[in-house]
Amino acid sequence: MQQVYWPTELRLSADKRTLAVAFDDGARYSLDAEYLRVMSPSAEVKGHAPDQKKTVAGKKSVMILAVDPVGNYAVRLQFDDMHDTGLYTWDLLRDLGARRDRHWGEYLEELAAKGLSR
Repeated sequence: MQQVYWPTELRLSADKRTLAVAFDDGARYSLDAEYLRVMSPSAEVKGHAPDQKKTVAGKKSVMILAVDPVGNYAVRLQFDDMHDTGLYTWDLLRDLGARRDRHWGEYLEELAAKGLSR
């Protein structure tokens, strides 16, 4: 049975560049807006199959305008580049926090391989 983690705090920083997430087991993550934007779970970014995944570049200065709850299982993030699709479930936010170094490293490798910049 998969462990289900429940968020106890979601807080957008005053500068709108960081989302702090805390979970009921004590885990806490500070997730940058750029990281959340390029890891968006939206079909626009992930595609409908693994070979359709897009590498999103040029988001170094992106900000989060709003964090909107969706039911009791996710939030929708609205970014200042007008991207607002994709639901960030609690499991996804947990994964993005726990495996940030791995995800971010892979992203930077994709950018370099494609000659793109942050």
